[in-house]
Formats: sequence, structure tokens, C-alpha cells
Amino acid sequence: MPSCTEAKAALRAELRRRAAAMDPDLRRESDRALLARFLALPAAAEAGALLLFAGVGTEPDTRPLLEDLWRRGRGVLLPKCLPGRAMEARRVRGWEELEPGAFGIPEPSDACPAVDKGDIDLILVPALCYDLSRRRLGQGGGYYDRYLAGYTGRTVGLCREGLLQRAVPAEEHDRAVDLVVTEERLLGSLSEF
Repeated sequence: MPSCTEAKAALRAELRRRAAAMDPDLRRESDRALLARFLALPAAAEAGALLLFAGVGTEPDTRPLLEDLWRRGRGVLLPKCLPGRAMEARRVRGWEELEPGAFGIPEPSDACPAVDKGDIDLILVPALCYDLSRRRLGQGGGYYDRYLAGYTGRTVGLCREGLLQRAVPAEEHDRAVDLVVTEERLLGSLSEF
């Protein structure tokens, strides 16, 4: 019987392979649907400060979302990786404030102001996939698991319907998000959003 760590690694490899094999046109269509459904959430519309992510590789392309929110003058925050596998949220007003960060992911420069997690209304949590219980399988670094510990605001995940799992291997520290958005449905209680 594989350990939870081994099961997660095997599922990550399978999901990365499936995501990479996805037709680029279908991926763009999926991205548009995911972002539109996210923006339609009342909590996303009302949030003053949103911690988002810059999608890379086969993750949902969040560029249109970021650009839309910047145009509207919304409080866009992006994560910055810190030593010790920690991260913090920093306010960003445009692409020019980003620089290549850990793992090649664009992240805020040191000039961008840090924001306390208690001041964040909503966090869009990246993942390779989610399951029906809204648990995530991340990239494996543990950055978000550590960051979300003690966070009391709302959390949302985007998941392509074709990658949604019945159940992902989970450990005690793995925290479910409040709502998962797919192209076809919402998992979780919309009344809280």
C-alpha cells in the first residue's frame, strides 16, 4: 500500500500528463469559463482585497482576470515565496511590478507592499486538481497549506471538470477550500458567497 506522499506524487504525475495533453483551444475555452464563473461570485465582486495567482504551465491562465481587476482598480494581491517555504501576499498594480520568482512563477517585486492575511477578503487557491470534498492537490511545496493555516476568510479553487477527482490523498494538514468552481458546477455552499 503506497503512503499518502507516494499516492500524491503518482496522482500529480498523472494529472500533469493529462493537463499537458489537453487541446490548447479547449484549455482556453475552459479558462474563459472558469474565470467568468469566478467573477460572477458575489464574494469575488464584493471583495476589497483578493489574493490571486499568476497561472503558469497548464494552470488556468489568470492573466485576463488580473488585467480586468487592475483596470477596475481592485485590490489585487499576488503571492511572494519566502525562505523556509513560506509566502506572503503583496499588493500589485500591474505586470510591471512582477519579476521572475521561485519556480519561474511571476511574483511581486520587493517594492510591492506586503498585506497581512487578516486583511484579505478572498483567496483564489491554485491546485493541480480538487476533489468532490473540495480538498486540493497542490504542486507539493506546501506553501499554501502553511499560508492558509489560521486564515479565516473565504477560499475558492478553480478546477477543470476533466481533472476533478472523486477523492485526493489527504493528510491532516490538508485544508479544503470553501468553494470549487468548475466549468459546469460549483462545489460548496454558494449561500456563503
